[in-house]
Amino acid sequence: MLIFEDQYKKLGFEIFSEENLQTFTEARYISEIRIFYVPAGYELTVDFKQYSIEKPALFFLTNQHLQVEKASGVSRLIYYNRDFYCIQIHDKEVACDGLLFHNVFEIPFVELDDAEDSVIKNLFQYIKEELEGKDSSAEEMIRTYVKQIIIRATRKWKKQNLDNDDIKIPGNELDIFRDFSRLLEIHFREKHHVAEYAELLHVAPKTLTHKFKNLKLESPNQFIINRILLEAKRLLFYTDKAVKEIAYDLGYEDPAYFNRLFTNKTGNTPAQFRKSYILGKKYKI
Repeated sequence: MLIFEDQYKKLGFEIFSEENLQTFTEARYISEIRIFYVPAGYELTVDFKQYSIEKPALFFLTNQHLQVEKASGVSRLIYYNRDFYCIQIHDKEVACDGLLFHNVFEIPFVELDDAEDSVIKNLFQYIKEELEGKDSSAEEMIRTYVKQIIIRATRKWKKQNLDNDDIKIPGNELDIFRDFSRLLEIHFREKHHVAEYAELLHVAPKTLTHKFKNLKLESPNQFIINRILLEAKRLLFYTDKAVKEIAYDLGYEDPAYFNRLFTNKTGNTPAQFRKSYILGKKYKI
């Protein structure tokens, strides 16, 4: 484990393989922004979605829960806080709330071809060497390498997920989807209606809904509900909070209404989900 800390700024680096996978303790960095490099052969779960890695990939995580079930080869984890790196005033696409983090398409990873895989592994190695060297200029060098990883991954993500027959977003309209994702992540606990997000985006609710429909995406309302349900599942699985308390945490003054919403959308009551998921049964997300 290698860590850089200076006042409020922090960045850590860890390497995992079959030999030390048991040392992967998510609690150490669940509150940090994470970039996780995994080679082919890994099996992992992000929140409640399972991934079998067939090509080297980068996962971009903030408050998602990550579990590694199987390791094959060497993986690398960078984790840092917003004080260390967050570009809000330059290019939104490479900011902490850009396309890779909290994107409306719920795709938190990028697959790498052989050439890009080599470059990314080199950048991780450069970060490791800077942390080991402890030079006075290490902080800026590390930040430069992190930015390169994010820029390269953003380009790959756009090619893999936007430049295809299923999803085509004009460049001048990409901001609204990215901004919706960012606003939803900030406000989902207290804002449950499309009109509230449309107001923040300075568009009419119908306009926002039509933009999603034209791209064959789920409606903004469904994205709002999905985000609320995901947080409910996290709280049910990872905490001991009562269902009533979870309902209040998510902005529902009527716990019975929240119970009905959860049951209608998942097919299970919150209590059933908690009991069955802990027993190892998987539910559709």
